[in-house]
Amino acid sequence: MGLILFPGDGDNSSPDVTWSCVRFGRFRERLARAEGFILSEMWGFGGYRPWSDVSTTLEPLLDHPDVGGDGLSTAECAAMLPRLKSIIDEWQEEPAEAILQRHIEDVQQLTVVLRFCVDEGVELVFG
Repeated sequence: MGLILFPGDGDNSSPDVTWSCVRFGRFRERLARAEGFILSEMWGFGGYRPWSDVSTTLEPLLDHPDVGGDGLSTAECAAMLPRLKSIIDEWQEEPAEAILQRHIEDVQQLTVVLRFCVDEGVELVFG
């Protein structure tokens, strides 16, 4: 079982990014750590900490059902891009490990899809 994030433009040739559900979960956990909190402590992820306790432009991605739910707006996509790019820079400074390299590649592909959504004025769909 897996998920795919793709532009809501109806064009199957548009860029997308895919994960297994487990890998996406680990990816989001690492993004949350980069933002200074632990995802499993958050409401909806097994914890009781409300999302109002954290401030991150990545909240629309982090606090979203794995599959389905509303798409992310072009404004949300645009707001996440600068932070994701800075996370890539931060992670590239860390000691190399295979899973980290995969997460870097995931962020890079995600930024391609987000940039496409912004440029085309379409939402990001979770499928």
